[in-house]
Amino acid sequence: MRNNTLLFGLWILLSSFAAGLAAQDIKVADIRFGENGEATRFVLDVSAPVKPNIFLLANPSRVVIDMPEVQWQLGRSIEPKGIIAGFRHGLFSSGTYRIVLDLKNPAVVSKAFPLPASEGYSDRYVIDLKSTGSAAFTKAVKVSRAARLKVIKPSVPVAPPKIVRRTDNKRIIVIDAGHGGVDPGTLGRFGANEKILTLKISREIKRELEKTGRYKVYLTRNKDIYVPHRSRFALAKRVGADLFVSVHVDAIKNSKVRGGTVYTLNERASDKEAARLARKENKSDVLAGVDLAYTNDEVSSILIDLAQRETMNASAQSAEILLPEMRKQVRMHKKGHRFANLLVLKSPDVPSILLETGYQTNKADARMLNSRKGQRSISKALRIAADKYFETLVVQGR
Repeated sequence: MRNNTLLFGLWILLSSFAAGLAAQDIKVADIRFGENGEATRFVLDVSAPVKPNIFLLANPSRVVIDMPEVQWQLGRSIEPKGIIAGFRHGLFSSGTYRIVLDLKNPAVVSKAFPLPASEGYSDRYVIDLKSTGSAAFTKAVKVSRAARLKVIKPSVPVAPPKIVRRTDNKRIIVIDAGHGGVDPGTLGRFGANEKILTLKISREIKRELEKTGRYKVYLTRNKDIYVPHRSRFALAKRVGADLFVSVHVDAIKNSKVRGGTVYTLNERASDKEAARLARKENKSDVLAGVDLAYTNDEVSSILIDLAQRETMNASAQSAEILLPEMRKQVRMHKKGHRFANLLVLKSPDVPSILLETGYQTNKADARMLNSRKGQRSISKALRIAADKYFETLVVQGR
């Protein structure tokens, strides 16, 4: 097993992408799962040769496969087999398309190799996984860190976003479309992933706010791409935001449950439902294949900072203003303002709220969330609430 681990590490260091082909010209036409003796095989059917970066992550056990920004062309659902419990895929960053394989038990990559096109088959890339013990898996995770830190350069250079500093009296609001890319969020009754709905609603909110002429609005993402939690509230800090709003859509087993909820930050959840939501939303980085072992823990002590306490009070104030405006437009929970320890709300100096706009698992809510009328109703409520919140700050001399 030690030899396999060392060979895997050496192979990772030598991996590189096929040269001379624009990334977006590469298409993933199919994927297959199979069992080959003791190994579980994962096969990618691609339109051109690729050699992806592959690495392992622990807690939970995962295999992450990073490719250039390919076109994913599969239109059918595929059931995993063997050691693989499930998988996700999507744009992780500009230039990087990520596949995450969830493992039932620890496993290592015993083989990984390309197969050239032949006899009616397109180019393929094959990955064989073999179950292993915890100690061997931990070693393999460490060995694979070289690939984990490797950055895939976009085929077309992406210019960093231009941050326009405040030059007028406009208030700055950051709208965060929850989930995205490799993290789809929840799936609703009408087949729309949460990541798609949150982006549609966020764009509508941006339009509604900016047409007043009173606000400068930034989106944390404007396409189907994954953005880590810390990057979301880091943008709010970077642009000097006056308010941060994270937009989400919920799901629950009981299809009769419906209505939106406004959440603000607190270390202690206000109830079991708030705790459930925090557990779900805080898993986004794990689902996207982010290595939490190497992220900084800057936010771990934020709540003891006095500035954060003041920010939490302002967040709660904005939530209490938003709630009645939402009730005028769409169905809201009876307990419409809840508290939870949500990572995305942990900006130390930007008032932040998370808006759960409704339940995709409820027929009436899902219909509203998927409609332009419903999305406009949500954006109207947020615009009116923003006006009232900032008017209150002016009165308070802030």
